[in-house]
Amino acid sequence: MPESGDNDMTERTVSERAPAAWRPYAAMLIGVIAVSFAAIFIRLAQEESAPSLVLAAARLSVATLVLTPVVLRRHLAELRAVRRDDLLWAIVSGAALGLHFTTWITSLEYTAVVNSVTLVTTSPLWVALLAPLLLGERLTRATIIGLVLAIGGGVLVAASAAAGDPPTRHDPWLGNGLALIGAVAAAVYLIIGRRLRARWGLLVYIWLVYGVAAILLVGVVIVSGEQVGGLPDTAYLWMILMGLVPQLIGHSSFNYALGYLPAAYVSLVILGEPIGSGLLAMALLEEWPVPLQIAGSALILVGIGVTSREQPAGRARAQDADAHALVDG
Repeated sequence: MPESGDNDMTERTVSERAPAAWRPYAAMLIGVIAVSFAAIFIRLAQEESAPSLVLAAARLSVATLVLTPVVLRRHLAELRAVRRDDLLWAIVSGAALGLHFTTWITSLEYTAVVNSVTLVTTSPLWVALLAPLLLGERLTRATIIGLVLAIGGGVLVAASAAAGDPPTRHDPWLGNGLALIGAVAAAVYLIIGRRLRARWGLLVYIWLVYGVAAILLVGVVIVSGEQVGGLPDTAYLWMILMGLVPQLIGHSSFNYALGYLPAAYVSLVILGEPIGSGLLAMALLEEWPVPLQIAGSALILVGIGVTSREQPAGRARAQDADAHALVDG
């Protein structure tokens, strides 16, 4: 018969282990909430006349600056070992990521939050569609079904012609198109990420790609003459929060969860972002979706879910790399 001290030890052990089992799920909840605020911060900054290109550059610059001391202190040897051809791929990946954020953020000037966020999260579908062309991978039945569902959902979203109250003008076709371009650009970023993540650690990868994207966008801002100074103080606050909350807190939470849970599961949970953003848009922006938007968004999310869940076993490693890259984007 066990002693009472043994019982106390067992109870302490169970109580110590229980929180650890819940941490990945708590991290995913925090991550979904954090990334759901991205579109809200963007829309609030746009209402303060902040240019979308400046917002994209600011989001990536803030994230890069926060990561820089950590990477230089802990991963300098890994940085020195980066090969030249991989660095060139990082530049291409950073350009794709910069295009992703520029087009998606701009889309929020013209269309509803729920439209923009749902359409931009279709990047896994575009990865599945482009992978046979760029990587020689087979297009599976699940991928085809998912694509058909998502295309049908996209038609419904576009047909709704609803755009809430965007700060620039009511042009949902333009906004929806920009969000789709952002999704395709993210797919290119993810596919390149398969190559780079096989040899680089996570922090080195995201720091280099974020940094390249930030430098490119800052250069474009300078050349284009976009207004950077003289904006209201709250506009700069939203820019900082964009880099800290959705980019670092949100995506870091998903990366933590990936250390304990399957990549496919985490990828599906990330699809909660359009739902969270839609709810926040209703509460904070008084932007209420119409039935066609809800039905179309649901079809798109189901299509992404079908495509993400049913992957051939041979693609498990590539899918894991995509999941890591996705939550960093």
